[in-house]
Amino acid sequence: MSVYDSLDSITEELHKCMKCGNCMAVCPIYKETRQEVGVARGKISLAEYILSGETEMTKGMGNRFSLCTTCMACNTNCPCGVRFDKIILAARAEAVRKKGLQSAKKIAFTALKMQRVFDFGMKAGSIFQGVALKNIPNRHSKLARMRVDVGIGKEKVFPMLAKKTLRSEFPEVIKVKNPKMRVGFFTGCMINYFYTDIGRAVIAVLKENDIEVVIPKSQACCGIPASVNGDVASARTLAKRNLRAFERMGADALVVACSSGGTAWKHVFGELLENDQELKALADKWAKKSYDISEFLIHQVPFKKEGLGRVARKVTYHEPCHLNRGQGISKEPREILKSIPGVELIEMKEPGRCCGMAGSFSLVHPDLSGQISDRKTADIQTTKTDTVATGCPACRLQLQSGVENAGFDEEVLHTVQILAESYRVGRKN
Repeated sequence: MSVYDSLDSITEELHKCMKCGNCMAVCPIYKETRQEVGVARGKISLAEYILSGETEMTKGMGNRFSLCTTCMACNTNCPCGVRFDKIILAARAEAVRKKGLQSAKKIAFTALKMQRVFDFGMKAGSIFQGVALKNIPNRHSKLARMRVDVGIGKEKVFPMLAKKTLRSEFPEVIKVKNPKMRVGFFTGCMINYFYTDIGRAVIAVLKENDIEVVIPKSQACCGIPASVNGDVASARTLAKRNLRAFERMGADALVVACSSGGTAWKHVFGELLENDQELKALADKWAKKSYDISEFLIHQVPFKKEGLGRVARKVTYHEPCHLNRGQGISKEPREILKSIPGVELIEMKEPGRCCGMAGSFSLVHPDLSGQISDRKTADIQTTKTDTVATGCPACRLQLQSGVENAGFDEEVLHTVQILAESYRVGRKN
């Protein structure tokens, strides 16, 4: 039974918990609130009360289950091996079944399923965003600042919507001479609509390594925003659309430059579709050949090191939760960075600590998100670097907002962008 279909599916996970409190030591929510409801142990107790019939899934109870970034730090620190991420997903799905989805989320997830409507909305947003948002002069990139009350007197910094989406900028098949293989590129939403510079870097690096790139225009959102908020039906619809889009185009492998998107292809699609034998088989097939871009470049190509140009950067690396704990990818991005001439990698104290973005969590709980971000920003500042590298566009947004608000000059980039920069410099020399 899928964790998305019934709260009963997590009974075994609940029984594993011995209430030791080890989760308190690593939970970013608990570190800020110091409240039992903020930590895994507290939410496990709530889930047990609901299953036993001692209480019901109310709207207030659902709000308590929203107090989680799904960073999975508690999973790795649990001596009993409790998969709390499964518990929180099951509880949120149960909350939606019993109390329905919040109106704003319902509208957003419905739009994600209507690709043409969503594309039109994002295009309109790119045209009129200058009216509502305030541009920030920045030597690294053009950012937009929108005032959001996060309870601590700070604003949230957002990237500008791209005037042209990544998928409309490139053909569906990008050919190279004598290709080593044909690889599908799942762009996800952030890279397609906002951070097209990451997408261009992925394509440039793959081409540099003699890889033919396939970008199906019919691909959609990975569905993680829907699944983590309990909208299982929308998540399943999007999973099916993506699987069919890439199956139709065909590829030897699939690469992702977004940690949530990678988690979706490797794990979530199969879990969502486990009751559909045909689609489950298709999900499993693609899961076996899905790779984060850093993982692909290290283990599958491997990427060319001759021709890399010198890039003078002092870099610290932030580990996205869904890349590190979700997919077990930690060494690969660092190996890429260390291979680039001129790059000095300086580790922060807690590179794997959650940045507080967690998708819609940062919108529903902006105060907590900001407080968690402040801790990460302070850690970055101690490294005295000029660049933060990460493997997730959502983390990039949160980290850039943090350093901008803190008032220090730090460029935030995806790891693959620094590698693409090195290839560009190498070609010029």
